[in-house]
Parts: sequence; C-alpha cells; structure tokens
Amino acid sequence: MELDKAYDHNQVEDKIYKQWEDSGYFNPDNLPDAQMREPFTISLPPPNVTGILHLGHAFEDTIQDAVIRYQRMRGKKTLWLPGTDHAAIATQAKFEKEHYKKEGKSRHDYSRTEFFDMINKFALENQSSILGQLHKLGLSLDWSRLAFTLDKPRELAVRAAFKQMFEAGLIYRADRVVNWDPKGQTTVSDDEIEYEETKATLFTFKYSKDFPISISTTRPETKIGDTAVAVNPHDDRYKQYVGKAYDLEFCGVPLHIKIIADESVEKDFGTGALGVTPAHSMVDYEIAQRHNLSLKTVINEFAKMTVGGRLLEGKKTAEAREIVANWLRENGLMEKEEAVTQNLSKAQRTGGVIEPLPKLQWFIEVNKEFILPNSKLSGIPSGSKTTLKDIMRKAVESKQIAIMPERFEKTYHHWIENLRDWCISRQIIYGHQIPVWYNGEEIYCGIEAPSGQDWIQDTDTLDTWFSSGLWTFSTLGWPSSAEAPEGKPNDLSTFHPTSVMMPGYEILFFWVARMILMSGFLLGDIPFHKVYLHGVVRDKQGRKFSKSLNNGIDPLDMMEKYGTDALRMALIFGAAPGNDVIFDEQKVKGMKHFANKLWNIARFILQDIQSDDWHWEAKTDADKIILEKLETTIKTVTENLDTYQLHEAAQKIYQFTWHELADVYIEASKPQLQNPELKKNTQKLLLHNLITVLKLLHPFMPFITEEIWGKLKEQNLLKLNDLLMVSQWPK
Repeated sequence: MELDKAYDHNQVEDKIYKQWEDSGYFNPDNLPDAQMREPFTISLPPPNVTGILHLGHAFEDTIQDAVIRYQRMRGKKTLWLPGTDHAAIATQAKFEKEHYKKEGKSRHDYSRTEFFDMINKFALENQSSILGQLHKLGLSLDWSRLAFTLDKPRELAVRAAFKQMFEAGLIYRADRVVNWDPKGQTTVSDDEIEYEETKATLFTFKYSKDFPISISTTRPETKIGDTAVAVNPHDDRYKQYVGKAYDLEFCGVPLHIKIIADESVEKDFGTGALGVTPAHSMVDYEIAQRHNLSLKTVINEFAKMTVGGRLLEGKKTAEAREIVANWLRENGLMEKEEAVTQNLSKAQRTGGVIEPLPKLQWFIEVNKEFILPNSKLSGIPSGSKTTLKDIMRKAVESKQIAIMPERFEKTYHHWIENLRDWCISRQIIYGHQIPVWYNGEEIYCGIEAPSGQDWIQDTDTLDTWFSSGLWTFSTLGWPSSAEAPEGKPNDLSTFHPTSVMMPGYEILFFWVARMILMSGFLLGDIPFHKVYLHGVVRDKQGRKFSKSLNNGIDPLDMMEKYGTDALRMALIFGAAPGNDVIFDEQKVKGMKHFANKLWNIARFILQDIQSDDWHWEAKTDADKIILEKLETTIKTVTENLDTYQLHEAAQKIYQFTWHELADVYIEASKPQLQNPELKKNTQKLLLHNLITVLKLLHPFMPFITEEIWGKLKEQNLLKLNDLLMVSQWPK
C-alpha cells in the first residue's frame, strides 16, 4: 500500500470534516448503540458575536474537543452543544462605533426596533464567520442543536426565569448606587470593570478652618456631595467628635457634615477619617445605609458636576478636581499632596471611566431567604429555606461541583462572601428587554405582553450574564422540556447536569458562579459536575495578545500554514489546568514535523503488509519492550485524560510515537522484516502499534489520524468498518 510521500493538510481537512458531518456522529442520538450509552455533556462556552475567533478560543475549543472525542471513543453518549453569545454591551458598542464612522449616525437617529435589527444583522453576520472558524478547528459539535443567547428559545427561557425570580421576591427595582459608564451610558456590574494602574494625587485637607478633622482623597471634587465623616469607633483621636454635626461651606457649596463611627474605617490608613459621599461611592453608600444618611448627587450621567454654581457646575470631573484643589490651596485648607498609584475603574467593553451614581435599577437579591421546593443540591433539602448565595457556596463547598485546579476554590468562596446584590438592568438596546410592563401605577411581569393598549414595557435590557447564566439548561429545552411528562426522556433529563464546563479562569465569577445560581434556583440542581479552568494564551514574551501591542496571531493563518492538527497539539502541549499558555509559532512548526513523522511511520508500516487477524507473539526482546511501552502509554494516557491532565497525555503520546515507536522499534523491526520467520508477526505488531497510536492521538490530532485510518479501511486491514472517531478506545 502506497501513501503519498508527504502529508498535505490542505487536501485532507475539508474532506475529513465532511465525512464526520455526513456520518451524523456529532449528534449523540446517531451514535452506535446510542440508547445503551452513558451520557457525557459539555456546553461550549459561547463566543461573543463581536468579531473573529482568536487563539484563546482556539485553545479553549481544542481542549474541549479532545475531551469529547476521548469520551466518545470510551463509549459515552457524547453531546457537545454549540452556540454563540449576543454579548449585549460589547456588540452594541462595537456596532455603534463602526456605524458612526461610516454613517455619522448614533442610536438616537433610529427607533428602538430599527437599531436593534441593525445590530442583530451585524451580530448574525459575525456569527456566520465564527461558525466557519469552529468548523476549521475540526470541532465535533452537534450542529443540529446550535443555540444563540438571543434566539426565540432563549428569549422564552430568559422571560420564564425572570418571572420566577420576580414572583419569588428575588428580583426588585430600587434606587441604589451602581457602576455607571458615562461613555456607554449604561450601568455595568462589578465584574465588568477593569482596573488600570494610574498616577494620582492624594489630597489631605479640612473642609473648613473650624472643622476638627482632616480627610484624604484622590477625588476632592466629590466632596461637595459629602454628608458625613466616618471614623473608627475605637480611635481615641476622634471619640469626642462622634455624634456632632457641622454646617459649613465647601468650595461655594453648603454642607451639613455629621461625624459617625463605623467599624469599616481603618484607623491606621491615612488620617483614619473618611469623608462619606453616599451618592458617589459603593463603600460610602453602604455606610450611609447603616447610618441613615441622605444621598446628595453632585455628578450626572455624563460625568459632569451638577452643583457648585459658576465655579463648578457643568464642568467635567477631571477639570472640577483641579478647581477644588486650587480652592483648597487658596484658602489654606490643603495640608498635604502626595503622588500615589491607584487602580482606575474602567468599563471593560467601552473603556469609559466608571462613575458610581445612584440610579433606579433592577437587582437580584442574593441574601434573601426563599423556599426551594425540589432540590438535588447537597446540604439544601427540598422544601428548606436557602439563599442564592448559599446555593453558590454549598454547591462547591460540598464538592458536588469540583473546581480544577483546586486552588481556585478559595478565590471562588472569597468572591461569594463579598457578593453584593446583582444589578441586572442595562440602558442599552441590544439584548433581552426586561419583561415588565407599566400602566400608570400598575406593574405586570410575564412571559407575554399584557393585553390592552396602555401598557408600556420597561426600556432597560438585561445584563448579558443573565441569559448566559441559563446556558446549560436553556440549550437543552428548558422551560418547555421541564413540562414534559414524567419519565419521558428529553434532552434536559438525559444530558443535565452537564459533565464538565471548561471556561477560562477569568470568567469564574462572571459566568460559572451565575450558572450555579440560576441552575440551583430554577432546577434545584447543579449545572455541571466539574469546572476545568484553563489559562490565558500569551505571546512568547508572556504578554497578552492585544491590538495595542500589535502581537495578535490569527489561528486561521496558523492552520493554513501548518495544519489544524499542528496548531491543536501545540496549544495543548505544556498547558496545565489553570496555567497560562505561552504561544510560539515554532511550537506549531514543531508539531507539523510531528504530523509528518506520524505520516512517515504509517507509510513505512503500510508499504508491504497484509493482515486480517490480531494474533501475534512477542518473539524478540524488541517486541517485548515495545509492547510493554505501549501498555504503559495506554494506561498513563487514559489516566491523564480521565483526570483532565491533557498536556501530560499529549506529551506521553508524542514521546512514545516519535521515540519508542519510530526511533527504536521501527529501526529494530527492519532486520526482523527481512527474516521470513519473523516478518508476518513483526508486520502485525507494527500494525497494532500504528492502530493504537492513531486511537490515542485522535482526540488531539483528529484530521491526520482519521485520514490514515481511512487508508487502513481502504485495504480492509483488520476489517475496520467505521470512522476512527467512533472506534473503541484502547484497553
């Protein structure tokens, strides 16, 4: 049997992918003996429809595909469910920017429906490109179950979830201080903020000459909104002032300042006194709630001052900062100015500097008790009282959900303990509009709009993490399948909870915790059994890929140049769970050489062989050694894949294939093939090694392994009659 002299990935990959799709085996219902198989499910973390896939996506999707292919070969009923995320703020911000450049128009030039439709068209065009790229990566996703977080089934799920939480009293609307993005003109959650290290000035001063306490701040312009000064109750310096109130004028603005004692104040930090600005600081707002302080708004949605007369009113906050600082100097109130480094809060999607502002918004209450009627959650019996925070904590604490690597459990619990109520409303157009309608003082929450002409729907949309929090079960038919007859199999009962979720560690809180929250409340169950957190792909200098560094690498270019298998193997090789991945094109080039090595191994073994049985003997020392090495490799690789140590498995297979099989045994086999008494047995042993290597390598390098397998089928060797992707994993 003659193979081509060189492996040409460009001639193979599209052909092989079509074979896989035509087989129908991506759909678990079509697998051989599907009804007898134990389910194994992964929900693809849905990529945002804001552009093309990057190397991070390629890495994340490759490790999931390797796991799915392995479990399919282990005889599982494998479902890998694909989808994309509408990504609300990110998609609208990108579309709005591009549309304004091209047309000179913003959202205000269109009706809500017109603008929504324009963004959605843009999103679906991007989705089409993304799906094409997922195909190029060789991903064995069940395309028949493709979902989109803004499609009709997900809209039903979102409205049903909102209604249930609203009726349970867990969703409420209130005026509270939120993170406001002046650039995007919307609220953002704590987890959608990035921190940029910047230089700033820490000003220490008094409000007036007769005020007894000095305070420090980097934002003196906000002090015209102060209503109190907080000190630690155990700070002897200030005990005599606690409970007193002072009326004064600060930069032309009258203030009424009360001295209060609060345990949250660090007496050894700065002056040990905190100027409390309840309307413009999350921390100060919480202090104000404890002490019944009023909120005084002095900054608006455009980050401009709203009080202060001609001196301050209408000025941008940065300009107002200098005006107030000058006023303090001129009036002899400035005591100290220090250069400091601080973390500036910025909106992740728009880059706008965050302004904490009091706004009327929708929230999910995480500490409110409710009764969970049907529970499969550890430590929360059916019919018992619990909270959303308890659900998130106990699911991981009880080990019902295992987080890998385990070190991230501590990070997870720390986040849960400090979790505030979740602000779920956004002032944008693209997304799920909040399913609440108003008619005068009357409020209606439902899946469908109420009948009648006078009802007006709330204009806010939901945080994108609300819809993606439902991902593992909304994609399996919830809420419709939840109403299916008892005992009747459906996707939800068959495939949920899913087996493993494999996102990057940076969205542990954004997404993983919220999926646990949503699944716990709505289903009384966990969304997945394991969370495998992977790292970030960085360049060879250890930097993140970014436009500003001009170090981006398109995975499509790598696949075109070296082949998809080479890119996949290079990304997995050396990538331990939770650790960042250093990407170097030379690694991909090296894995192309490995693919060529595998091809040449197959060429050598298949050039003069005939076999229709599996019977062989270890007749020589070389035979014994290679069989022992092969046995050890099968055992180790299987253990590695069972424990999600994919990098270890990949390295072990690489080592065996290149060094033990090619460098040692094939060389030892050459004189044996010249010996008539040993030839046929040696051929069978070589073929056995090749077939086993193809199976072991298939999860990582599916294209070349399936192509060689197809050549074996053409020769009817060992009566192989199906695709490698559904062959039995070596034992």
